[in-house]
Amino acid sequence: MEIEADMKRYDVIVVGAGPIGSTAARYAAMNGARTLMVEDHSSIGSPVGCTGLLSTRAVSECDVEPSDDFVFNSVRGAFVHPMNGDRLPIDGKKTKAYVVSRKMFDRQLGAMALGEDVDLWLNTRATGIETSGKIQRLSVIREGRTETIEANVIIAADGVRSRIAKMAGLGNVSKVLPGIQAEVPYRSDDTDFVELFVGSQVPGFFGWTVPVNESISRVGMAVDPKYGINAHEVLEELLINNKHVASRYGGGKLDLVMGGIPLGPLEKTYSDGVIVVGDAAGQVKPTSGGGIYTGAVCAKIAGEVAAKAVSEENSSSNFLSEYDKRWRGKIGKELSMGMRIHNFIGGLEDSELDELIGSMNDPAILDTITRYGDMDHPSILIKKMLHPSRSVHMLKVFRAFAKAVL
Repeated sequence: MEIEADMKRYDVIVVGAGPIGSTAARYAAMNGARTLMVEDHSSIGSPVGCTGLLSTRAVSECDVEPSDDFVFNSVRGAFVHPMNGDRLPIDGKKTKAYVVSRKMFDRQLGAMALGEDVDLWLNTRATGIETSGKIQRLSVIREGRTETIEANVIIAADGVRSRIAKMAGLGNVSKVLPGIQAEVPYRSDDTDFVELFVGSQVPGFFGWTVPVNESISRVGMAVDPKYGINAHEVLEELLINNKHVASRYGGGKLDLVMGGIPLGPLEKTYSDGVIVVGDAAGQVKPTSGGGIYTGAVCAKIAGEVAAKAVSEENSSSNFLSEYDKRWRGKIGKELSMGMRIHNFIGGLEDSELDELIGSMNDPAILDTITRYGDMDHPSILIKKMLHPSRSVHMLKVFRAFAKAVL
């Protein structure tokens, strides 16, 4: 249900009511700011543009407990399938992630924001920003009518092709991987494990199957646009011609979603009266494409800094730079490491990647992965793995990896 606002002047306006926008709005309101959230679509949580696999830390960072209201399944590990050779079994030994209904998850976060007295306008598209002194004027089309809303700070949480970031002169993320996912009849070997497919079968990133239950999985992938390959065609190739997937695929599609994965953060995520957060800012893990954990970390900072700007009556670019410094201090190094890992893996030939994965199929290395593997902080594992004594067979690969990443 849409919450009607009784005025057109707010302290903070958040554009975008996804999980990152809802979290930013909630934290702004919790810190004393009168906050409005505007959403382009007619409901929160639709359309879906995400895999719906959230790390346990991502769920916790959003200040919610996992529940049957939005969790379909839990997973503890992954089977990694190279182009040739045996699959690599990675077992975290305990729940590492949840397969969720993003629609219900997003709505729970939206309800939490409304519970902190955040106002919500649905069917509202932001069309322009005008600065007047210390005030930002946001032009919107709300249910077909043009309106103007004033605020001290606007938080842009409007996705990978953020209009607000562009209007504020901050631009958009330069590299975006097109992704596609289908929910399909699929006989999973083990619903505690996702499956990953790497190499030239999914150029520039990877493919996946995520088990919803024993008979349905989400099968998807993202590709690097530099290869000039249509993502939909690659998905069909994975479903029909990959022997492992094809033998378990029951045919047809129950659901189809598409989206973009931004790689690499914006050079600057603030300007006078504007803060950019989440996918709009490129705050996404380059190793997995996940953005809920990183985005939620940044959204909390965004809400706090925006509210502080209101209370101190200073929404200048210089004041809002605190947001940029704080979020980069928290996750900047991890994102940088993740980009180097992404670039390194993307530069390997199939034979090199097969060797890398094959060499990791060693009890001692698998134990290290179990002990130190972390979906949200892969650098912890990488630093442990880079010790050459882990595997003589991988010495050459480790040296190349260290040169590229460290």
